[in-house]
Amino acid sequence: MSTLKTKGKSKDLVLQRPLKSKLRREIVRHRSVYLLALLPLVYYIIFKYVPIWNAQIAFKDFKAIRGVVGSEWIGLENFRTFVNSFYFWSLLRNTVMYSVGKLIISLPLSIVLAICIYECTKPGLRKVVQTLAYLPHFLSWVIMYGILLSLLAPGDGVVNDIIKLLGGKPIDFLSNVKAFPWVVLFSDAWKEMGWSAIIFIAALMGIDVSLFEAAMVEGANSWQRVRYITFPAIMPVIVTVVILKLGTILDAGFNQIFMLYSPQVYSVADIIDTWVYRQGLLEFEFGLATAVGLFKGVFGMILVLFANWLSKKLTENSLF
Repeated sequence: MSTLKTKGKSKDLVLQRPLKSKLRREIVRHRSVYLLALLPLVYYIIFKYVPIWNAQIAFKDFKAIRGVVGSEWIGLENFRTFVNSFYFWSLLRNTVMYSVGKLIISLPLSIVLAICIYECTKPGLRKVVQTLAYLPHFLSWVIMYGILLSLLAPGDGVVNDIIKLLGGKPIDFLSNVKAFPWVVLFSDAWKEMGWSAIIFIAALMGIDVSLFEAAMVEGANSWQRVRYITFPAIMPVIVTVVILKLGTILDAGFNQIFMLYSPQVYSVADIIDTWVYRQGLLEFEFGLATAVGLFKGVFGMILVLFANWLSKKLTENSLF
């Protein structure tokens, strides 16, 4: 019996050695690919996974001189401070309003832009449109603020010049409570629409061309081809994008809001991230800032799981 066991173990060892040597050869053969993958892996380890250790300060009265471990444990007190804040509901309302508004406006525009570029039969025009649509994504919000200021300034802005030419009164868009949310939503759509369309263009490129040819033979017009071929083909991609966007529903765009807002529009412009910046970071309340970040992460994860489950039930398309 012992002899059989020994033979079995020896056989397993003999089988494992070729597998290990084969794996080693494959790694050496594709070493350039593994080296390229190493850079993002190191990035995520340093900037994403290592900071998880510091997330415990959300449950502590963090003092820099005491460090993460030495700070006093206060449980959920930082979370209570945030939830019981006088501005909590307005912050949550503004954050969700901008996130959902950007999703509702930007996503359809990105899909329409992608379809228009895909359906364009003139290569030169397609390249020009693609370049002009992608360009704003690479501009920082500092530059975008300067552009918006020159367009929307109440004194000599282009938009207000047109309004005055038509007999209307100039509007200070960036300090007007009613106008400011629309400026945020449409400026974000303008900046990110072209970049967001890339993923949909890639999905469109994967559609079998013979489907369009067969539809044209059957007499289908352009709208019918888009409705019955294009949309169903890219629907899984659309569902995936929506689910991933819901995971960041509490990230309404700190850089954009921070550059555009002012005290006059705090009531409709202040979001969770800008409040955390003022109360958590400028006041050195790092425990509070971390608690809010953890709150956003948990809330986003719950939304992703729910959206994935709902999508699987209704459309049979899901992320996982």
